[in-house]
Amino acid sequence: MKKLAVLLLLMLSFCSVFAQQAQRVEMADALRSSGKIYVVVVTIAIIFVGLAIYLFSIDRRLKKIEKEK
Repeated sequence: MKKLAVLLLLMLSFCSVFAQQAQRVEMADALRSSGKIYVVVVTIAIIFVGLAIYLFSIDRRLKKIEKEK
C-alpha cells in the first residue's frame, strides 16, 4: 500500500512539472545564455553529494554504536 501511495505521489509531481512548461523563466534563460547555469548545477550537485556522504557516514557510525550495545 505504501509503494502505491509513493508511486501515485511521484506521478502527480511529474504532472505538475509538465503543466509548468509553458512559463518562461527569465533568470534561467539569462543564466543559460551566459553559461553560468552550469556553475549553478555543479554547485547544487556538490552540495547534494556532500550531504549524502555526511548522512551515510552518520548511518555507519550509528550502526557501529548499535552493534556495540
